[in-house]
Amino acid sequence: MGETRAITVEKVLPYHMDKIWRTLTSSELLMKWLMPNDFQPTVGHKFSFRTKPIGDWDGVVQCEVLACDPPHLLRYSWKGGADSNPDYGSRLDSVVTWTLTVVEGGTHVRMVHDGFVMPGNRFAFDMMSPGWGKIVDAIGRVAAEA
Repeated sequence: MGETRAITVEKVLPYHMDKIWRTLTSSELLMKWLMPNDFQPTVGHKFSFRTKPIGDWDGVVQCEVLACDPPHLLRYSWKGGADSNPDYGSRLDSVVTWTLTVVEGGTHVRMVHDGFVMPGNRFAFDMMSPGWGKIVDAIGRVAAEA
């Protein structure tokens, strides 16, 4: 097993923490900024995200809610990919953690996606690193409309 890396994105969004929390935890709103899903904000709930299949990967990310402390902390496992995909779509067993904090001007959003094992998950890490930044921006756009 190689070195493990994490993607961390932090941004202040100009919305009340409850609005950001709802955007993170409503299945309908989550679909608008990430992927179709069957998410419920309950510890132990198993859910999936669905996207376009890549190679031998079926496009399904299997997840489980590991921690949920409204409106401050949400953590879920993120497992997907296939052993036969050497690049994007390679097997990934990781954890996503969202932390929200009230700050002047809105809510500080901190997202950590941890568990990228190098070198096997390098392609996914390199592709998802800028992607998560865009996703946090999308959360702000969805929250503005919610």
